[in-house]
Parts: sequence; C-alpha cells; structure tokens
Amino acid sequence: MSLFTNLYISFFPVSIIFLNSANAARFGVRNNCPYTVWAAAVPGGGRRLNQGEMWALDVPAGTNRGRIWARTSCQFDASWADRCNQVIRCTADIVGQCPDELKIDGGCNGACRVFKTNEYCCNSSGSCGPTNYSRFFKDRCPDAYSYPRDDASSTFTCPGGTNYKVVFCP
Repeated sequence: MSLFTNLYISFFPVSIIFLNSANAARFGVRNNCPYTVWAAAVPGGGRRLNQGEMWALDVPAGTNRGRIWARTSCQFDASWADRCNQVIRCTADIVGQCPDELKIDGGCNGACRVFKTNEYCCNSSGSCGPTNYSRFFKDRCPDAYSYPRDDASSTFTCPGGTNYKVVFCP
C-alpha cells in the first residue's frame, strides 16, 4: 500500500529533511504550469519539465536532507535567499514591488547577492535571522524560503517509505 502526500510548493526551494529510515521515498514532481519549468533537486539533479510532464525522483534510503525547486528560463535559483524573478505559486508582484536597491532588469535580487554581508548571507556559524528584505518577501509569499536559515516555516519533514507529489502551479 502506497501513501501519497501532496506538497504544493512555490517556485521557491523547499528544504526537505528525511527521517532516517530503511525505506526510500519517491517524489513525483509535476509541472502544471502553462510554460516550461526546470525542476531541480539535491540529491537527484534536475530536468526540464514541459507543461503536464512529471519526473519521478527516487530518494535513496538513508538520505537525511534534500531540496526541490523550480526555475524558469533556467537562469538562476529563484529563492529569495538568492534572488527571484517569476513566481509560480506566490501571486504577489515581487518584481513590481521590489525595493529599489534590489531591482535588476526583469527581476529582484536577494539582499545577500547585493550587499554580500553576513547579515544577509548567513555565512558564519552563528545565528542568522530574518531581515527587512527577507520580511518583505515573506510577507508576500509566506510559504517560500526567504533567507538561508528560514527553516522553521519553510522546511518540511518527510518520513521514509512515503511517496510525495510536488506540483508546480497546482
């Protein structure tokens, strides 16, 4: 008997922590968007998904963490931790509302990429909390990963031996 859990995620990365288990997990990654999405995963690599296509991603037993995300135009990781341009699930106009100091042509950089300081990049082993820039994004897209240590609200635990559906544009 196979259990399925739906994870409706945004264009932004979802960090996943797998419980140590003897059972592998399968993620069915589906693109329901009316455009091509480049899905990526660590571990697992990535692939192009045209509208309606699915990628069966098998995560080996014993894997204890991973990440799944999507990109458009295959130019960059679109998490707020790095930068964002087009959104899939988040309906806020991030590009149109982007703070002036983060704006780029057709997109919105993350604060780490612009300022390159520990406050925004979380490079040290010390604590790293949200900033005004990450809050700007989190207020508009509450389920998305908005800064490098945004684990409390954007990281999900997945028991081994369970199958999951990750749907872009649900």
